[in-house]
Amino acid sequence: MNSTFSHIDALEFRLSNERQRLSRAAKAQEITLRTIWCKQIEKEIADEYKRQGIVPSVVSDMSDDDLLSALI
Repeated sequence: MNSTFSHIDALEFRLSNERQRLSRAAKAQEITLRTIWCKQIEKEIADEYKRQGIVPSVVSDMSDDDLLSALI
C-alpha cells in the first residue's frame, strides 16, 4: 500500500474513533475537548491531501435515510 494513503487512512481511522468518543461524551468539557481534537485531525487530513497534491473525494452530508429515500 502507498505510504501516503496508509498515513491518510490512519488519520481518518483516528478521526472516526474520536468522533465515536465525542458522540458518547457526556460532560461539556469533554465534548469541547473532543470537538477541538476532531477539528485538528480534520485539518491534519486536509493538510496532508494538499501537501501530497491529492484531490479528496467529496462526501455528501446526506443522511442514510435521505439517501435511501432518494434511491427509492
